[in-house]
Amino acid sequence: MQNLLAKYAHLLVHYCVDIQEGEKLYVRSTTEAEPLIREIYRHALRAGAQVEVDLDFREKNRIFLQEAGEEQLKYIPLLQQEAMNTFDAYLYIRAPFNLREDQDVDTQKARIRQTAMQPVSQTYFDRTATRELKRNLCQYPTVASAQNAGMALEAYEEFIFGACKLFEDDPVAAWIEVRKKQQKIVDLLNSRTRVRYVTEGTDITFSTEGRTWINSDGQTNMPSGEVYTSPVENSVNGQVRFSFPGLYMGHEVEGVRLWVKDGYIEKWEADRGKDFLDKIFQMDGTRRFGEAAIGTNYDIDRMTRNILFDEKIGGTVHMAIGQSYQQAGGKNQSSVHWDMITEMRNGGAIYADDEKIYENGYFLI
Repeated sequence: MQNLLAKYAHLLVHYCVDIQEGEKLYVRSTTEAEPLIREIYRHALRAGAQVEVDLDFREKNRIFLQEAGEEQLKYIPLLQQEAMNTFDAYLYIRAPFNLREDQDVDTQKARIRQTAMQPVSQTYFDRTATRELKRNLCQYPTVASAQNAGMALEAYEEFIFGACKLFEDDPVAAWIEVRKKQQKIVDLLNSRTRVRYVTEGTDITFSTEGRTWINSDGQTNMPSGEVYTSPVENSVNGQVRFSFPGLYMGHEVEGVRLWVKDGYIEKWEADRGKDFLDKIFQMDGTRRFGEAAIGTNYDIDRMTRNILFDEKIGGTVHMAIGQSYQQAGGKNQSSVHWDMITEMRNGGAIYADDEKIYENGYFLI
């Protein structure tokens, strides 16, 4: 375990955020991830970085939303603000205590807090879009995440480390190879302007003219293994059915079906959780798509109810309502970015400018 954590830290520091001497690194997580953070701290100091660590404790956000007054809700944490404004690199390590901690918090207070933090979020989006702020989102295995995935902790640890290629002799070299393979896909998609996803319950098209498909090679998410873009906002047409449960803010929605005309989601249904979907679609920017993507990580072969992994499942596609990616050319703005996934391994196909380029979960190139 200690050797794997050292390899994980080396991968995160030297490949994912590519720390250079004198750079400032902001590490944010919970106290659950302390064993990994120790190794990250060690590797980053050896690389000559200035390192700041920000750790949450159990139910910190829940207590804050229960007890804070309006002025406290509007207060912006100084370290987080400074890091988003001026630091060179940002590692956010997911390590939850309880994935349902915030499920019944005061929604009005949560909105005030979200609005107050919007300038910080916008700075984050602006600086990460140009990689002025090198950032990586990753996972530390905790009991809460393992339970949510329906796995024993030891099995979940092996799943995470395998998805990150930590069992390889040289994980960095393994991710560089992923980058090379995915670049062929990205080059093809960037030479086309119209894409169509077809599978059971889904036939949806969108334009990518003037937009960029991005090779997600582990430098912004670890693990990665996807290619993605932001579709032209008013170009999405058709119907999409998401065969995987949709998970957002501790809520689970099943059997989501969306009907879209000229980029606008006109109608929606769900087998379970439609009330929550109704609330989300009342929020600004959520009735347009901010992302269309294709999962390519075949080491991730099951759903674990963790979008960092689930959206990368080899043989799936996903689309996100809400916030676009500036680096892809997207223009939709929203406080929401909710990825929803559908299976393509059972007869699914992708067409680019009317040519079939993908079938049954695999590219034909």
